[in-house]
Amino acid sequence: MIVWINGAFGGGKTHTAHEIHRRLPGSVICDPEFAGFGLNRMIPRALRGDFQDLPVWRTSVHHVLDMVASRTDGVVLVPMTLVSPRYFSEIVGRLRSDGHEVRHFSLLAPREVVLRRLSERVFGHAFQLLRGGRITPRRESWAARKVDLCLSQLRKPEFAEHIWNDKTPLPAVADKIASSCGLTLTPNTDSALRAQLRRATVGIKHIRLD
Repeated sequence: MIVWINGAFGGGKTHTAHEIHRRLPGSVICDPEFAGFGLNRMIPRALRGDFQDLPVWRTSVHHVLDMVASRTDGVVLVPMTLVSPRYFSEIVGRLRSDGHEVRHFSLLAPREVVLRRLSERVFGHAFQLLRGGRITPRRESWAARKVDLCLSQLRKPEFAEHIWNDKTPLPAVADKIASSCGLTLTPNTDSALRAQLRRATVGIKHIRLD
């Protein structure tokens, strides 16, 4: 089974995937963003755009997920924003046509909540400053400019199943996804402090410097 966790940038996809992963033995995480970052690093900065617009990215994501899902017995967790119906069809639709069971979920939250989450990504900005880079104002960042598009697209029926996670704790969101998929997670025994440390660790590991 492939579980695709969709949502706006700052919507909690990566944290949700890692929460399920730690409580679902045998599961694996395949993050398509890493393929996109690699492709962008091959392209001169002046020519870079949204890596999802590159056909090679969509083809490679399909190919890798097909391979991993075919060669592992565990659930494949895919945290990735994908709001173009055509791109969704090219990847998710094609995987389903190949015979894979793909469960899809869109994490939703009010606009102001998503923007606040984006503004809290302070570590990446601090690292950019240490590297001598220019820090773009958060609300003018590429991710923030995409929030309205993401939220409007992901509310559409074709991007269901919808889960609002603005007032639902992370472990409960993971439980909802697992229950919908017929999966059983191990109990969440984290204290509040340990949960915060886990989220901070995941966030630091996913800092993007370019």
